[in-house]
Amino acid sequence: MSKVIAVLGLVLALGLINWSIYQKEQHLRHGDVIKLKLAPVDPRSLMQGDYMALRFELANQIREVLPKNESNAFWQGGVEDADGWVIVQLDEFATASFVALDSGQSLAAKQRKLQFRARNGQIKFASNAFFFEEGTAHRYDAAQYGEFRVNQQGEVLLTALLDKDLQILGP
Repeated sequence: MSKVIAVLGLVLALGLINWSIYQKEQHLRHGDVIKLKLAPVDPRSLMQGDYMALRFELANQIREVLPKNESNAFWQGGVEDADGWVIVQLDEFATASFVALDSGQSLAAKQRKLQFRARNGQIKFASNAFFFEEGTAHRYDAAQYGEFRVNQQGEVLLTALLDKDLQILGP
C-alpha cells in the first residue's frame, strides 16, 4: 500500500512540474512582446559567472510613486516587500512607458498590466539578471532594452536584450 502511495505521489509531483513547464512554454510562445528601457548597472558576478544585473527605468518610476506606508494595499509583508501591477502604454515598437500603478482601472488601447515585485528596496520584473556564456560579455555592451513576453495575467518573462535600435543582442 505504501508503495502505491509513493508512486502516486511521484506521478503527481512529476505531473505538476511538467504542467508548470508547459505553462511557461506557452507564455513564451504566445505572450505579448513588451520592451523596457534599461538603467545600467555592473555586469559581472564572480560567484555566478558572467551576467548583466538589470535595472529598468520603469522600476525607478514605480519606486517614486509607491506609497511609503504599510497600511496601503501595495505593501504586503512590510515596507521592504511589495507585489503589485503597473499600467504601461505601448508605442508602435512595443516599448513600454509608465502610466500608473494598477488600482483596478480599465485598460485603454495599447495599455498592458505588468506584475512587479519590490524586494529589499529594489523593483523587479521577472528577473534582475541576464546570464550569458563566459567570455561573451562584449555582445551585450550595447544593451539598452529588455524584451519580455507578458501573459494575460501580467506575468513577464525576460526573453532577450536589445540595442538602441531594438535589435536582439547575442545568439
